[in-house]
Amino acid sequence: MVYKAVREATGLKANHVCQAIRRVIGNAKAVKQVHKFRPTSLNLDIRTFQYLEELQTVGVTLMCGRVKFKLSIGNYQLALLKGQSPTAATLNKTKQGDYYINICVDIPTQPTGKTPKASTERSRSVIGVDLGRRDIATTSRGESWSGKQIQLVRDRYSKVRANVQSKRTRSSRRLMRRLSGREQRFQKWLNHNISKQLVHDAKQANATLAFEDLTNIRESLNQKPRSKTERRRTNNWAFYQLRLFVGYKANIAGVPVVFVPPAYTSQTCSRCHHVHPVKGKSYRNGKVFKCGHCGFEHDSDINAANNIAALGACVSSPESPGMSCQLQGQMSLFPVSQI
Repeated sequence: MVYKAVREATGLKANHVCQAIRRVIGNAKAVKQVHKFRPTSLNLDIRTFQYLEELQTVGVTLMCGRVKFKLSIGNYQLALLKGQSPTAATLNKTKQGDYYINICVDIPTQPTGKTPKASTERSRSVIGVDLGRRDIATTSRGESWSGKQIQLVRDRYSKVRANVQSKRTRSSRRLMRRLSGREQRFQKWLNHNISKQLVHDAKQANATLAFEDLTNIRESLNQKPRSKTERRRTNNWAFYQLRLFVGYKANIAGVPVVFVPPAYTSQTCSRCHHVHPVKGKSYRNGKVFKCGHCGFEHDSDINAANNIAALGACVSSPESPGMSCQLQGQMSLFPVSQI
């Protein structure tokens, strides 16, 4: 419907017009509306991109035709590109006017162990990971990463942005450009380190990583009465980025990753599996969880991580998944889909 009109209006090459249409359609499907795209990136495919390993150059088709650019990359990137024949890339332009090209390469991954015999699957343990704002991640083995540092960094940058934006001077705009991206880069660096350690520990222990599926958690939290500061902190919670980093690192290392429902993982006792949805039956006093049924006390985040690990074992087990809890002398079985 729009191919010919776009070509006539812009003078773009045929393949670039197709890529632009795909990007707009993909955006419309994802967020149910079309935003205005800034001219900061260009998707390239096998028809508009070529990598020449011998010359360490890339050929990119632009409006003026095919242009070759010399790559300026390090040994790590050279090792990833060695022997590869990439067919897709993205040309990016930064705010400073620099150009970078992100090249897609195929990396061989280890098998995750989901296809071998059931006996092999039973021997694999599960490490539950509880995600939060106070502690970014806590494992069922007692290891945790505090979120205090990243919270202090976010609060500091938020105050600086508020002060600078209120001045509206030339120097304030220069300061904003200088600060741009620092908070984001620190968050990515932190999540990369946490995900690397999680995958390393799981691979060493031949274990599966289990996470809560926190999809749409922000929408449900923002529906509750919250201060402006708490709303900002919730919206800055980068749990999905950590999940993506763990996903691709685990795929390369051959570590299985499963996701479980988050309901009641913090209200369930990891010892007797008794659930207390009624307020007052169990409590989380800071970092302490106490079971109102058996009296078990434990670190609240580790308790939740243990429950996630138990649910993850049910998901990864070839048998029928379920968790049991003894209520008034009777044994009840809770399917994973209902927990």
